[in-house]
This record gives sequence, structure tokens and C-alpha cells, in this order.
Amino acid sequence: MDERFNRWLLPPLLALLFLLIVYQYVSPACPGAACPRRPPASAARRGGGPAEREEEEAAAAAAAGAAEEEEEEAEAAAAALPRLVAKFPFARGELCRRVRFDMRGRDVIVFLHIQKTGGTTFGRHLVRNIRLEQPCYCRAGQKKCACHRPGGDKDTWLFSRFSTGWSCGLHADWTELTSCVPAAMERRGCAGNRTLRNFYYITMLRDPVSRYLSEWKHVQRGATWKTSLHMCDGRSPTPDELPTCYEGDDWSGVSLQEFMDCSYNLANNRQVRMLADLSLVGCYNLTFMNESERNMILLQSAKNNLKNMAFFGLTEFQRKTQYLFERTFNLKFISPFTQFNVTRASNVDIGEDVRQRIEELNFLDVQLYDYAKDLFLQRFQYSKQEEHQKNRLKRREERRLLREQRAHQWPREEAAEVAVTEDYNSQVARW
Repeated sequence: MDERFNRWLLPPLLALLFLLIVYQYVSPACPGAACPRRPPASAARRGGGPAEREEEEAAAAAAAGAAEEEEEEAEAAAAALPRLVAKFPFARGELCRRVRFDMRGRDVIVFLHIQKTGGTTFGRHLVRNIRLEQPCYCRAGQKKCACHRPGGDKDTWLFSRFSTGWSCGLHADWTELTSCVPAAMERRGCAGNRTLRNFYYITMLRDPVSRYLSEWKHVQRGATWKTSLHMCDGRSPTPDELPTCYEGDDWSGVSLQEFMDCSYNLANNRQVRMLADLSLVGCYNLTFMNESERNMILLQSAKNNLKNMAFFGLTEFQRKTQYLFERTFNLKFISPFTQFNVTRASNVDIGEDVRQRIEELNFLDVQLYDYAKDLFLQRFQYSKQEEHQKNRLKRREERRLLREQRAHQWPREEAAEVAVTEDYNSQVARW
């Protein structure tokens, strides 16, 4: 009897137990609105309460700031330039060269072309390789190009061999150009605009020994530049003031020893002479003052004029020259400059005694180039550091805006999670 009773009682008990288990999972813990609302998942991840949430957000901000500082330090280390040991002190204004070049106005770039400094290549870059609103018009078979200003103005923005020709004389120097260019531009342009013109002088320099050897090879092939005017204080030098080193039409076939032995060879210290104000030393009159005083004045004048030019480049640093020109004038070249390490000068095999002799003949140029190279590299480093700093600040601002954008997205995510939770509870209560 008891055994039969247990057999009938066991199935209902098991069914009741099963229903209790199901009810525990399906039914809410408390009825209707009395149930406490579950915190959103995002709040649970950030600690739940307001105090915990603030601590979590502060920790996240600190971690983001630390990560940002580490990223900036890594970027700065990656962009770090080789340490430059400066030889000459220059002020910030002498290193930061920025020209507001107004091509539509009356601004003019004047290129002082010193022989055998890569000026021909650089001059072609100016007329053929700059990205312009109105490119220079170059006819096939002609050396000169028409570099007119945008907007139909026939006035030119470039005074150089390949745009205006040798308007102030063949390879005119600083003394000639500064006294000739304004009048020459007036003859080409509209009258009455002289006071409105801004002239930006530029030039190229080269290692004195390489430049001297290159000029010797050029003269050996027949070059003379004898049509140069050498104007100074309104006149050209007399034959006694500037005698020639050869008899006849040219100096073809001259040996290096003969080239060095001519004491009045204009190849000697050419870069200093062409950049200095010759009127300070009596032009080409060597009896105007003693030689040591003359040399000192010429060198200092060349340094000052070079430093105050809008731009100068170095033949040995083509890519840096391109970069500094683009930064100075806010103009861009179409194709990158090419560094030619094999030249006629590099193919000349000379001994140490000959090299020393050339340096002695060009002792002023050696000092000028040392000064110019230091200034050039300091300007390059200053511009690069300025560019890196600008880019870091830009990236920092972009990261700050991104963090703010993410911070505005978090409240929307919380609201969405709360809505989902309430909807779930209402559905369970309905069941």
C-alpha cells in the first residue's frame, strides 16, 4: 500500500520542483517598479557609482596623457636631426627666413650668378621647375623664358640669366646688380612703380677648391667672360687696374700651374669679390688702401651681404637648398633636385700641396664658405625643428579633439544601455 502511494506521489512532487526552478529564472526578484534597476554595462565597467566613475575617468585620462607623451617623445626621437655644432652665433631673425613673396604685385627675385657654382642648373630650376599659377613660357631652342606675373601682367617676377638675360652685364656681381637692377626693371616694366618694387637677392655658393678647379677646366676649354663689364662707381676698370692673364682671344689649354701663377686672376677669391660692395675698397684700384685692410673689408662686406640676402644655397647640398628655397618663398618645385657628386672638378687628381696652394690663393673664399656653410646648416636645422614642432602641435590638437569626441559618445551609449535594460524588465513583468 505504502509502495503504491509513493509511486503516485513522486511524479507530482518532481513536477512541482521543476515549476519552482523555472519560476526562479523567469520571474523578477521583486514586482514591478520595486525592483532595483541594473546599472548599465558601461557604468559597471567604470565602477558603478559617480565617485568610482570619476576615479576611473581620471585614471583613463592620465593613461591617455602618458601614452600621448610617450608617443610625442617617440616622434621627437624619430625626427631628431644630427647634432650640429655651431661655429658662428646667429640671431633667430637671421636663421628664420620667410619672405611674403607677392608674385602678383611688384616683388622680384634677383639671381646673382657666380661662375661655376651650379648656377646654370639652379637658374633652369627657377624658370622650368617651379609649380606656378602661370608657368614661365620657354620656347624651344631659346635660353630665355618669359616669366610673367599671373593675371596677364607682362612684368616679370624673376631677374636672371634665363629670364631677362644678362641685362646688367655678363655675370654681374653684387656691386653691379644693386646699382643696375632697379633701372633695368623700370626699362622693362611700367614707369612709376620703382618705389613699390621689392628686390629679393639670391645666390649659390660652392666649395672654393672645387669651384676653382671647375673654373680652370672651363677656361682651359676656351671660356673668357671678357665681355663682363665689372662696373663699379659708374665705370669699368682700366686695363692697368684689371690686366688679363693671357694674350690673344682666350686662354685655351692653360695648365693648372699657369692658372695659379697669374696673380691678378679673377678666379682667386671670386665668391668674396662678387658678393662684396667693391665701392668700399675703391673698386679695382689696388692702391686705394693696403692689401690686408682691403681683404678684411671685402670679407666682412661679403658676409654681411650674404647673410642679408633673402636666400642662398650650396652646391654640395642640393636637397637642403631646395627645401630652404621652398620654405623661404613659399614656392614648390615640381621635381626634386639632383646631387651630382661626379663633376669635372672631382675628376681632377691633385696632390695635397696643390690643394693647399689653391686654398692659399682663395683664403678669403675659404673663410666665406666656412661662414656660409655654418649659416646654411643652422637655417636648415632651425626650419626642420620648427616644422617638427608645428606638426607635433597639430597632432596633439587632433588627439585632443578625438578624445572630446569619444567623451561625448559615452553618455549616449549609457542612455542606450539603460533603455535596453528597462525594456527587458518591462517585458519580464508582462510575462
